[in-house]
Amino acid sequence: MAAGGVAAGKKVAAERGAWICFEDEAGHTLRPPKARTWAPRGTTPVIPVSGKGSGRISVAGLCCLRSGQRPHLLYRAKIHRGRKGERRSFAETDYAALLDAAHQYLKAPIVLIWDNLNTHISTAMRQLVAARDWLHVIQLPAYAPDLNPIESVWSHVKRSLGNLAVTTVDHLAAIVRNRLKRIQYRPNLLTSFLAQTGLTLEPEPH
Repeated sequence: MAAGGVAAGKKVAAERGAWICFEDEAGHTLRPPKARTWAPRGTTPVIPVSGKGSGRISVAGLCCLRSGQRPHLLYRAKIHRGRKGERRSFAETDYAALLDAAHQYLKAPIVLIWDNLNTHISTAMRQLVAARDWLHVIQLPAYAPDLNPIESVWSHVKRSLGNLAVTTVDHLAAIVRNRLKRIQYRPNLLTSFLAQTGLTLEPEPH
């Protein structure tokens, strides 16, 4: 089912001259991911982490691919400061804003491939998608992160944040954006993330 859905997306992209855009979200907190590091023999390294700060970063990203074109990484980040009544995730309008910006940047139709997150399949999201004739959506099956190259983007960013202690959520946001910008300037890296999925951009032969 997964291969069939992606294959259909490639066919639509070829017919429309569209970009295939894989989407996913990731979150970051002030507690850094653990990573291996150097230390004197017999001494356990200690990374001081402030317990005073709060908040988290949410990032929605698009890995945008089209045969014969340079791949692009587009994203939108939100800072959650833990305020009362504050939404802790992206809303349908946030996804629509990201997709509208991607459409304007790529100047072509988009075949969007994403998972079955509640916000992705809500009535409000379906209405937003229906209002955009340049947008075609393919749903990934449940538990198929291996088919989404944006997952490799998050893994790459996470490794670069290993043992990195930050002081505030704004400091964390600046570092995350910096890491994502580095990936944006490495198209070959994005191509390798697609290769890791085993997928190709060319439509399947009949």
